[in-house]
Amino acid sequence: MTTRSGRHFLQIPGPTNVPERVLRALSRPTIDHRGPEFASLALDVLDRLKSIFQTAGPVVVYPSSGTGAWEAALVNTLSPGDRVLAFETGHFATLWRDLAVNLGLQVDFVPGDWRHGADPSLVADHLRDDTKAVMVVHNETSTGVRSRIPEVRAAMADHPALLMVDTISSLGSMDYRHDEWGVDVTVGCSQKGLMLPPGLGLNAVSAKALAAREQGRLPRAYWDWGPILQANERGFFPYTPPTNLLYGLQVALDLLLDEGLPNVFARHDRHAEATRRAVRGWGLEVLCADEREYSSSLTAIVVPEPHDADAVRELILDRYDLSLGTGLGRLAGRVFRIGHLGDLNDLTLAGTLAGVQLGLTAAGVPIEKGGLDAALDSLA
Repeated sequence: MTTRSGRHFLQIPGPTNVPERVLRALSRPTIDHRGPEFASLALDVLDRLKSIFQTAGPVVVYPSSGTGAWEAALVNTLSPGDRVLAFETGHFATLWRDLAVNLGLQVDFVPGDWRHGADPSLVADHLRDDTKAVMVVHNETSTGVRSRIPEVRAAMADHPALLMVDTISSLGSMDYRHDEWGVDVTVGCSQKGLMLPPGLGLNAVSAKALAAREQGRLPRAYWDWGPILQANERGFFPYTPPTNLLYGLQVALDLLLDEGLPNVFARHDRHAEATRRAVRGWGLEVLCADEREYSSSLTAIVVPEPHDADAVRELILDRYDLSLGTGLGRLAGRVFRIGHLGDLNDLTLAGTLAGVQLGLTAAGVPIEKGGLDAALDSLA
């Protein structure tokens, strides 16, 4: 077993690094989840989560992954056989489509090239009179491409379909406005921009979505918003809650709101731009093909043939103790992903990009040497 000195660089697009303050909060003794101390914790967290989604409506918290929050969005609002519209923006959009199909929904899936977000100009062409919901991934974690949600919403015009948006890798990292953008269900999770371990799935819910729940007939029990929201009014849950993750979430919310969301977003924008300048400085290609759709949470980098992106990643991990994201689905072996979201500063990013440059050179990938300098100039 290799003995390593120094810190491991975890620069995948999630789970992300957990700040020390959050780690300490997670280690607090568990308390009675039916007592007044827990109720105070839950009421505080549930209220301040609204600020992260930029909503005045309720946010439902599940002990789950983001996949559970996907399912909750669908089963609370739809009925067997309902038609939904979705866009192939990458691996996770495809998985959400598959989940909807498995639930018995009819999915009109607009094909895509995994280099662009959902095309607002195609929304009206694919909406049908019986379309009940539109499903869009805001920031596709597999590609580093963001969809332009306000334009998608505008393209829906006055169609009655619900708008459901996955913000799993953008929440707390990129500007997102549930209420202002007219979103009905926003899906989130804990292990990315919220700087927590995996284990919390989130739904921000509009009044329109709550009304749809009264008509929806897909089977639901654990995921049912009704009992959860009723118990939440008093600071409790209808099941055993993840108390220690809520401790951590309380501190993570302190960190984000004390920094200020505009400052959090600006920091992520700076780090994303510095990363893209490094990629261009190496003479490589960013996977995202439209600069309007660049992600501020991660950057996917195309590795030129005949080189294998996974072999490059393995070398970088072995030699420099730096974890990078793999290519998923049709991008396997073609790209690697640099996560630059969550608890990150300029020096961490600079160290990450230095490790990538060293690794690309060691792997024999033909690059120019100006990438790291270009990033440092951008940060300066």
